[in-house]
Amino acid sequence: MTDKASLLARRGFLFGAAGLGAGAVLTGCTSNEPQQQDAAAANQGSNSEPGQPVTIGFSAPAADHGWMAAVTINAKAQAENYSDVTLNATEGTNDVNQQIAQVESLINAGVDVLVILPSDGKALTAVAQQAMDADLPVINVDRVFDSPLAYRTWIGGDNYRMGVNAGNYIAEELERQNISNPVIGEIAGTDALPLTQERSKGFSDALRRHGLSVGPRAAADFSPESGQQEAANLLQGAPTLHALWNHDDDQGIGVVAAIDAAGRDDFFMVGGAGSTNMMRLIKEDSGPVKATVLYSPSMASSAIALARLLGQGKGIGDLAEHEIPAEVTTYSAVVTKENVDSYMDVGFDS
Repeated sequence: MTDKASLLARRGFLFGAAGLGAGAVLTGCTSNEPQQQDAAAANQGSNSEPGQPVTIGFSAPAADHGWMAAVTINAKAQAENYSDVTLNATEGTNDVNQQIAQVESLINAGVDVLVILPSDGKALTAVAQQAMDADLPVINVDRVFDSPLAYRTWIGGDNYRMGVNAGNYIAEELERQNISNPVIGEIAGTDALPLTQERSKGFSDALRRHGLSVGPRAAADFSPESGQQEAANLLQGAPTLHALWNHDDDQGIGVVAAIDAAGRDDFFMVGGAGSTNMMRLIKEDSGPVKATVLYSPSMASSAIALARLLGQGKGIGDLAEHEIPAEVTTYSAVVTKENVDSYMDVGFDS
C-alpha cells in the first residue's frame, strides 16, 4: 500500500479508526443520571480494537475517472487498517449486467456485508434488495438505490449543499471585492444526472439569496476533454466574467487549460470534488483557481468502517445510539488557500 493510499484512507469523515476508538465523550457532559450515562457508555470505547472477523464484499464502477479511482483506493486502504477485515473486491465495471453478476458472486461467496457503489442505482436495486432480503446488510455508497429496502445504510455526498457552498463562497468573495452586477458562469457535469441538477439548483438558490444569478452556463460530462471544449465555448461567448463554478475537478483540468489558452485573467474559479491537482493550484494562488468544494471519495473509507461495525454488531463509538445510522451525508467543505493544508490528505489524483 502506497503512502498516498494510506493518506487517502486517513480522514474517513467520522468513522475512521481514530474516531471509532474515541472514549466515552458524550457521557460525562450530557446527563446527571448515572443510569443514562452507563447506557451510553456501554456503546462506546472499544470499537477500534480488533473484534469478530468480517468479510466485506466491495463493488464499484470502473476507475475511469479520478474520483472513481479514488473510491476504490480509499476502500482498499481503509480495509487494510483493520486486522479483523477481509476485503473481497470485484473488478470495477461500468457494465450494469456485469456489476449485477459480480454482486451475485459476492453474495454466493458468503461475505458478511456488502459495500456497493452502483454504476446505475436503479439497475442495481433488485440485486441489493435480494441481499437485504437474505439478511445480508448492504452499505449503499453515493448513487442511491431506488428503494431504501435495498440498503441498510446509505452514505454519500450532499450535491445540493455542494452547490450552495460554492454559490455562497463566490457571492461573498465578489462582495469582498466590491463588484456590483457580477457575471457568474457555471460549467456543470452531465445535465441528465440528478446529481448535476441538485448541484445547479443549490448554486442558483445560494446566489439568489445574495441577489445574484447564474449567467453563462455550459454542461460537460466530467472528463477533461469535455471540460476544455465547453469552457472554451463559454469563454468565447462571455467577454465579461467575474467568477466561474466548475462542478467537477476532473473536468476542471480541461477548464483550466481552456482558461490558459484564452489568456483570461479577469475572473476567479471555484472547483468541485477536491482533487489534489486543484488543491495545489489553490495553494500556489497564482492562477484563477481560488477554491474547491469537497465531494470527497473518503466516503468509501467510511463505508468500509461502517460495514465492519455492522458485521460485528456494533454502533458508532462516539454516539449514544446502539445502531449504525440509516443514512450518512458527508459535508461539502470549501477548501481555500487558508485551509488547504488541512484537506490535502483527502485529495485525489485527477
